[in-house]
Amino acid sequence: MIDIPYALGAIAAMAVVTFALRALPFLAARWLQSCPLVQQLGRFLPLAIMTLLLLHTLVGSARQNPAGPWTEAVAIATVVALQWWKKHPLLSILAGTALYVVLRNIAG
Repeated sequence: MIDIPYALGAIAAMAVVTFALRALPFLAARWLQSCPLVQQLGRFLPLAIMTLLLLHTLVGSARQNPAGPWTEAVAIATVVALQWWKKHPLLSILAGTALYVVLRNIAG
């Protein structure tokens, strides 16, 4: 049998913790904007995280691809070329993703 007051208390505690975690960046925004370490991380971290995610995805995808890593290389080259040429991130990402899906379906 479920203890209703206990379950409601647990849900309420989770709601309070979730709300506090969501509100914390807004409450600390003034301090975060003036902190030199946070500013340095803000300039460096997005690129580092995206690079790590890209490498992790590529290695995992290339290992699973029986045709080898050429589909990933062609898709990445397409994204880089389109971004360099058009400077439109959404177009580059969509075209590279679509090309990757097509090549993976052809190769696999």
